[in-house]
Amino acid sequence: MTAPGPALPERFVRARSDPERAVLEGFHALKHALRFGAAVEVACAPAAAPLAALARRLAPDLSDWLARNVEPVPEDLFQRLTPSPPATAVLAIARRPAPAPPALLAARGDAPLVLLERPSHHGNLGAVVRVAAAAGAAAVLTTGPLEPWHPNALRGSAGLHYALPVVRLERLPESARPLLAFDPAGAPLRPGDVPDDAVLAFGSERRGLSPALRARAVQTVALPMRPGVSSLNLSTAVAAVLYAWRLARQG
Repeated sequence: MTAPGPALPERFVRARSDPERAVLEGFHALKHALRFGAAVEVACAPAAAPLAALARRLAPDLSDWLARNVEPVPEDLFQRLTPSPPATAVLAIARRPAPAPPALLAARGDAPLVLLERPSHHGNLGAVVRVAAAAGAAAVLTTGPLEPWHPNALRGSAGLHYALPVVRLERLPESARPLLAFDPAGAPLRPGDVPDDAVLAFGSERRGLSPALRARAVQTVALPMRPGVSSLNLSTAVAAVLYAWRLARQG
């Protein structure tokens, strides 16, 4: 790692638009990124004692790394490094992992892929990455203009972008994996309905899935809900499906 210098604000500005780097905002984002192998180029905090206390309580495995590598910066400089300074008062720049290989979609695997078609909110996208990492999904794929590695998405995932491939595609290519489309008009999801090698396609809360993607699906599935409830938050829907898959696989 290189030490912070007078051009630190410019480094953070450039990193936000650099396709090879990620800005990690807050203790949890940095913690998970480190645990899953992120190459951190610079990390800084305005006060060492609160960060050390957080590490002792929540991540003792990283205490030594943080003590050696997080550089102290003045409070006024720290506040200039991000539009929304995190309450846990640490920021970092890390290299993004190498892009996922095309074989991820071409080959049949032992865990589903999550596909988000044109998501519209970085926080929701990050929350999907977080639950996909926890449930053991193979990857999170997105289409549309939203950058899945935006700092706000990394906040939403608590840095768990480093735990599995997170990739934006122009469109979903043809794949040997079966495509399941999740839509309120589909058949109710039942235990065992989600194959290990499926691509699980979710649309945004507002628009849902496109007709073109639904037409490619081998099955259209809906999450059963209590009458009168019209929809679920995107990350909640993804969590319900992934844990239905995980529990069926275990049981």
